[in-house]
Amino acid sequence: MWTRRLLIPAAGLMLGGAVTAAPAAASAPARAGACSPSASLLGFSDALDKTEFGGTAVSGLSAIAVTRPGRALALVDNIGTSPARMYGLSLRPRLFGGLHVAARDVTTLKRPDGTPYTGADLDGEGLVAERGGRTVLVSSETEPSIRRFGAHDGRQRAELPVPERFRVAPAGEAVRNQTFEALAATPDGRTLYAGMEGSLSADASGVNRVLRYDRGRDYRPAAQYAYTPDAGLGLVELVALRDGGLLALERGWTSGVGNTVRVYATSTRGAQDVSDVASLAADSPAVLRKRLLVDLADCPPSGATAKQPQPNPLLDNVEGMALGGRTWGGRVLYLVSDDNGGATQITRAYALKVRVRA
Repeated sequence: MWTRRLLIPAAGLMLGGAVTAAPAAASAPARAGACSPSASLLGFSDALDKTEFGGTAVSGLSAIAVTRPGRALALVDNIGTSPARMYGLSLRPRLFGGLHVAARDVTTLKRPDGTPYTGADLDGEGLVAERGGRTVLVSSETEPSIRRFGAHDGRQRAELPVPERFRVAPAGEAVRNQTFEALAATPDGRTLYAGMEGSLSADASGVNRVLRYDRGRDYRPAAQYAYTPDAGLGLVELVALRDGGLLALERGWTSGVGNTVRVYATSTRGAQDVSDVASLAADSPAVLRKRLLVDLADCPPSGATAKQPQPNPLLDNVEGMALGGRTWGGRVLYLVSDDNGGATQITRAYALKVRVRA
């Protein structure tokens, strides 16, 4: 059903390398499990959990980007002074059910002078693999920033402009660790979206802004949209579809209960640009409409186990989302969880079949 504060109909959406010390992968059974009328679980894997690759911990995965069939990149939101990095993955649903995932390579993200970024100055949260495969865009919550890096050498090539009010206070109105958590580009690469995890200080609590960048010679800020996550949840990832369509990943955690992970369909087509709105109210008519595509808690557990209380043992701290290739009756939607380097959280990859027009 539609949520409250609805305005704009969703357009373009049809809802309906070796790894060391790897534990045995947990995967769904051969038959896909229905989660909603529009989504079913193809499988999951814990094969990356608490593993190492190239002398680094495969941990803190906060974003994922599909680069070609069977291949993806995963970004680390750095812990402490560990080097900023991304992993090349092999990633594909298994023919008879389940999910294969393995690390293939690791790339350190570096400043223009070649010195590595660390957790002190780059908190990687959003990842876009640009067309052609030579570069990636990475959003960081630290300032925030959106930087372009070489996909193979990891060296910074450029940095996109960020409107001043989106800077972390006192430079702007944003709250640290509540900025550019989500980053997505349209399939043609002409439009980029950066989603705020939290609200600006001038806006009502719970109303987030999504920035749209349009590409000429490079991306420039072009518009802003208002988005309201469910109570207690944050906007942690976006997937950009055609005609202004978006998939929005919302996630939250409650002590003693566990995680909530929901994917909504929404659209910016015909939506009000709120760039010039000084303060967004909770009941603003500009807030984007959204429709629930899948609540991960409604998926079959499929043999999953949890290390802490969860409403469904399949759940964990999901932060990354990417749209993969076509599968019978839909598209593959990949999710990945961020274990925060903790013993009670799991690095888990998921594959779902979803019905979208992209």
